[in-house]
Amino acid sequence: MLQVLFYIFIAIVTIQFVYYILIFGKFSFTKPQNNTPKKLPISIIVCAKNEEENVKNFVPLLLQQNYPDFEIVLIDDASRDETLEIFEQYEKQYSNIKLVKVENNEAFWGNKKFALTLGIKAAKNEYLLFTDADCYPKTTEWINEMSAQFSKEKTIVLGYGAYEKIKGSFFNKIIRFETLLTATQYFAWSKAGKPFMGVGRNMAYKREEFFRVRGFMDHMKIRSGDDDLFVNQAANAANTTICYSPDSFTFSKPKTTFGDWFRQKRRHVATAKHYKSFDRTQLAVFYLSQLTFFILPMILLAFQYQWIIVVSLIGFRYLTAWISMGFAAGKLKEKDVMYWFPIIEIVLILTQFNVFITNIFSKPVQWK
Repeated sequence: MLQVLFYIFIAIVTIQFVYYILIFGKFSFTKPQNNTPKKLPISIIVCAKNEEENVKNFVPLLLQQNYPDFEIVLIDDASRDETLEIFEQYEKQYSNIKLVKVENNEAFWGNKKFALTLGIKAAKNEYLLFTDADCYPKTTEWINEMSAQFSKEKTIVLGYGAYEKIKGSFFNKIIRFETLLTATQYFAWSKAGKPFMGVGRNMAYKREEFFRVRGFMDHMKIRSGDDDLFVNQAANAANTTICYSPDSFTFSKPKTTFGDWFRQKRRHVATAKHYKSFDRTQLAVFYLSQLTFFILPMILLAFQYQWIIVVSLIGFRYLTAWISMGFAAGKLKEKDVMYWFPIIEIVLILTQFNVFITNIFSKPVQWK
């Protein structure tokens, strides 16, 4: 029995090597990105529901973008606070702001996708750039950097949505490492010709891609997934590219309590089960290989079975993972989280397992 477990462990380390070096390495080891601005007319789409404080702080930052031709489409999704009133003030004050007011619709109640659809239809430009109401661009060059990736063939651009750093917070490092790992995965698979997701905090696409797949209609009943499910359906090797230059990043305020973050992870995992079969499989294989990588060595080392080889394989796996994720962290300016990599990885694996079990017995809450 121990011999069987030993060979399974070797297979697991091999799988991890394939993921971290051969797949994730397609992003981790790629060259820094230099973009040539294209100056395409851009419509920024921002959907907000009860976000009065965030829109006060962040919409003005969007208006400061160093770009010659852009509009901002502000969508108020039936907010109960002062969001709509703030949007109305912005619309009166700035000529390049367009306001879309969404009333509660019984058929689509509480569905962000319905609100986004109205905003996309209202936009005057063909090239659309998306961010969330609680996000802001790192620099005034955000539109320049993201739009530079568009070409005749590339009509979907996946960007990086980072989280703010909170000094002295280990929990913040966990959140940012998880975000780093997710971005490394979807950037790498995109470069491998298998794009499977993006984040609504920072992504762009040509409007024709939206209508080509009938917008969100095929997954309208799924409350979440206006970003990743759309990309999973519409993106392919021919039409999708990535943008990872530092000036293209957006930032969001991270969760500060484990409970809030856990509920967010539950929504993400519940959405992922609707991905294409290949994408679900590759994500499942990666997670299971992570989980078993920690379980099997404990058994083998407890019985001191081939312990020298087992310890060597553990070291080899950590070295390859650390190198790959370290290079990715350098590109995405998250190097500080890598010092805690082994501990954070264990926390994330246990959290993911907890999320999976919890989602079996209860349905996660969706768009507020």
